[in-house]
Amino acid sequence: MVRRHELTDQEWELLAPLIPRAATGRPRVEDRQVINGMVYKIRTGISWRDLPERYGPWKTVYTRFRRYALDGVFTRALQQIQARADAAGDIDWLVQIDSTIVRAHQHAADTGRKGGGSKGRNRNDHALGRSRGGLTTKIHLACDGKGRPLAVLVTPGQRHDSIGVRPLLERIRVPRTGMGRPRCRPDRVIADKAYSSRGFRAYLRRRGIAHTIPEKTGQQQHRLGRGRRGGRPPRVDRETYRRRNTVERCFNRLKGFRGIATRYEKTATSYEAAVTLALFLLWARSV
Repeated sequence: MVRRHELTDQEWELLAPLIPRAATGRPRVEDRQVINGMVYKIRTGISWRDLPERYGPWKTVYTRFRRYALDGVFTRALQQIQARADAAGDIDWLVQIDSTIVRAHQHAADTGRKGGGSKGRNRNDHALGRSRGGLTTKIHLACDGKGRPLAVLVTPGQRHDSIGVRPLLERIRVPRTGMGRPRCRPDRVIADKAYSSRGFRAYLRRRGIAHTIPEKTGQQQHRLGRGRRGGRPPRVDRETYRRRNTVERCFNRLKGFRGIATRYEKTATSYEAAVTLALFLLWARSV
């Protein structure tokens, strides 16, 4: 019987082949039982120590989660399910990008050693930033035209969207099921005014990616003030731009995971792995 906040048979069938298995050693807790504990944790946002006993020892669940996070198991799982969809022609390469800020719980904030000098540096390394609301983390997300995630990146909360956008797009790597290199280039990128800059537009042109990004009011006034030297305004198709709400709906589903809507993980590696596992589940429930 599948309990609430646990993997369905279909989701486990997609994930099971990618879970590392020990060839030797004593019998360990069943993989599906442990993964269910991880899913339950990010769904409810509880502490690792408070996991129900049906998932086995909490230390076992946490240790495997850290191991999978460091090995990139959930990233490979996400790429594999994307590869299947791409082989079936099911990915809409009209890609939308955006970001959202999540509050870091006090349990996630204790990442530095005693002493003010190194503490701020460690916080930055763990994608924790100081803003008006306290310590925060920003999730940058790229999704396809159907609202399914293609790539994710976490940064400190005060980082501007334009700083994380290039690394985010470069994380889009959908493997081929047969021969050939992974697909990395969208047909078009849709973004809001926060991504409007000459540098980013030039970057997209170099990669041969069309874009729909409105111009900021200040940039528009500056261009008009230069007269003919200001150049032509960027063309924005309003009908295409209306589809940008797809990424907002993707964020809405992602924040249904209480362990994602508020950050409890101390390290950026663990939090990004938790986000990636949640994105895998969103994909699995859409196919």
